[in-house]
Order: sequence, then C-alpha cells, then structure tokens
Amino acid sequence: MQDVREAMSSLVRLVRRHRDPVVVQALRSTVAATIAYVIAKWLSPEPAPLTAPLTALLVVQVTLFATLTTSIRRVNAVVAGVVVAILFSLLVGLTWWSLALVILAGLGVGHLVRVDEFVAEVAISAMLVLGVTTVGSTAWARIVETLIGAVVGMGCNLLLAPPVWTEHAGESIEGLARRMRQLMLHMGEEVAGGTPVEQAAARLHEARRLDHDIADVDAALRQAEDSLRLNPRVREGLLHRVVLRTGLDTLEICTVVLRVLARTFTDLTKEREPEPLFSPQAGALVQQLLSEISDAVVSYAVLVTTDVRVSAESAEDRLAAELRQAAATRDKLAQLLLEEVQRDASQWQLLGAVLTEVNRILDEMDTEHRSKRLLEELDRHTREQRERRSRLTRIGDRLGAPARRRRDREDAAARQSV
Repeated sequence: MQDVREAMSSLVRLVRRHRDPVVVQALRSTVAATIAYVIAKWLSPEPAPLTAPLTALLVVQVTLFATLTTSIRRVNAVVAGVVVAILFSLLVGLTWWSLALVILAGLGVGHLVRVDEFVAEVAISAMLVLGVTTVGSTAWARIVETLIGAVVGMGCNLLLAPPVWTEHAGESIEGLARRMRQLMLHMGEEVAGGTPVEQAAARLHEARRLDHDIADVDAALRQAEDSLRLNPRVREGLLHRVVLRTGLDTLEICTVVLRVLARTFTDLTKEREPEPLFSPQAGALVQQLLSEISDAVVSYAVLVTTDVRVSAESAEDRLAAELRQAAATRDKLAQLLLEEVQRDASQWQLLGAVLTEVNRILDEMDTEHRSKRLLEELDRHTREQRERRSRLTRIGDRLGAPARRRRDREDAAARQSV
C-alpha cells in the first residue's frame, strides 16, 4: 500500500509539471518509442523489434529546428551504426573484442558517410543495436525497424510540438544576475568597512569565476534559441530570441566591467593599505551605489526574461527608476571624489577608474541603449533573411534557365515550321 501511495504521489507531481520541458521531452520520447515499437511489431517478422524504438529515441531527442537542419545526418548516423552492428551480429556475437571492433568500425564509417558532429553516434548506435541483435535476426528486418523508428521519431518532432526551453534559459540569466548582485553587495560592504588585500583579491577571483557562469548560461540560451525556431507553439519567436540574446550580451559586458572594478578595488587596496580605500562618507556612497546597481542588474534580467506577450512596462519602469537613482548617487560620489582628489591626487587614476567602470555598467543597462540594440539586431536578422531569399531566388533562376532556353528553342522551331 505504501508503494502504491508513493507511486500515485509521483504521478501527481509529474502531472503538475506537465509544462516542464524535461517532462515534455520525456513524454515525447516515450510516445515516439512506443509508436515505433507498435508499428514495427506489425511490420517486422522479429518477435521483439527493439531497434525501432531505439532509433526513435535517438531521433526524437532534438528540437524541431535541429530536426529539420540535422535530421538527415542523425538518421544517416543511426542507419550506419545499425548496418555496422548488423554485419557484426551476423558474423560474431557480443564479446569484448567484437565490441572494440564495432566501436572502431563505427567511428571509421561515421567519417566516411560524413555525419559531422554525429560521428560518435554511429559507434553508439552500433553498440546499442549490437546488444539487441545478438539473437539471430535478418539484416532486412533490422533495417526496416530502423527506418520505422527514424520516420516515427521525425514525425513526432513535427506533429508533437517540442518543449520550449526559454523558461530554463530565463532562470539561468536571472541566476547569473543574482550572483552578480551578491558580489556587488559584498564588495560594497567591504569597501565601507575597510578591506584587507587578501579579501579584495578573493573578490577579484570571484568576479573572474563569473566567466564560467556566462558559458553555462550561453549553453542554456542556445538550447532555448533552437527550441524557438520553427516551433508552432511560439509566437514572435525571433523577437524573443533577440531579446534573450541581447540581454545576455549586456550582462556579459557588465560582468567584464565588474571584474575590472574588482581589480581596481584590489589595486586601490594595495596602494592605500593599511588605510581604508575611501573616506567614511565616500565609502558609504560607494556601498549605496553598488547596492543600487546590483538591484538594477536583477531588474534588467527580469525585464529581458519576461515573456514578450506579457506587458513588460512595469519591469522597464522599475529598471529606469533604479538607474536614475544609481545615476544620482554616482553624481554625488563623483563630486565627493573630486574634492578628495583636489586635496590628495596620489591615486586619482584609480578613483577615476571606479567612476568610469560604474558609468559603463549604467550605460549598458540604459533602456534607450537596449531599445537601440534590439532594433539593430532585428534589422540584421531581416537583412540576413532577405539575402538568403535572394540567393535562393538566384539559384532557382539559374536552375530554371536551361528549361526556359529549351522552351524558347522549341517555340522558335514551331514558329519556323508554321
């Protein structure tokens, strides 16, 4: 009874997560494999045609855009792997040395059939299929099962809308912004209270580690961009892709500037130790400024990850208000630092660098700058699509030219005969 209740609770949690991309992808894969098995059971002479659901699983594990652009190479890789496995299964059983030969042959065949990034999948498919073809079977049955699985997998990608990964990408972008915020808050607290050189250097290393976070977010965003292309579940897919991409580009620039700011604090600490980086009044303003900028960074991330179909005016208004407040605090700090430099100009380069780096972050998140960047990216995509259409038109005209010349010659000959 306890097991039944646990199974029911797991099923309830799965239903509640019906919109989760992971759940959607799992259900699509299950449906594709099951349909492929049913069809293969009907058409194949084998009692257990497991090659069909195996092939369907390999094909369906992609977005719709990836299906249309890479399905041929993927199916070629699967078919090539299956053929290699069939040949080995007809000659030898599954042993350690036959497995090694299958892997070697699969990698070699993958390069021969030019499946590009799916070379390893030839060997993987061969290994997996060899495991289910050790029982005597005919090559024709396995090829039929492979084609069934490939067709079903591609059909499921076309008919069953693939998951949209924008929510996952948005969470990654917001997570990056919140990590940036925490770093800025810590830097502000330490500046106001006095920072040892070791602590300032630790913050610099923490800022450098944000580069790894950028790479992870970029990977999540690329997956989201692929899931938006040619997806019938998505409206304004191009706009959503451009908003997310430009948003991540802005945060990446802010991350670089934040790393430079941390380096400036470290250098300033070395120059002024054992004295504090700033006077008490200036230190309080720096802490306030970094706190306001950190809030603006999070608001910016929320703005760019808001669904384009939902009004984002409130998020944009909040960001604009936070940027105005941060700019006012920056002006107060600039005036105060100017007065301090006039009294002691020994570190005026580093103090000026602090203001320069703060200005760069504020400028990157400016709403007008964001709107201009969006328009530039949309114009670029429009030009690329127009150029692509014109190339296709020229190719079509070039292919149709011989037929037109042949028709002209026939018409001329007909007129002469008349």
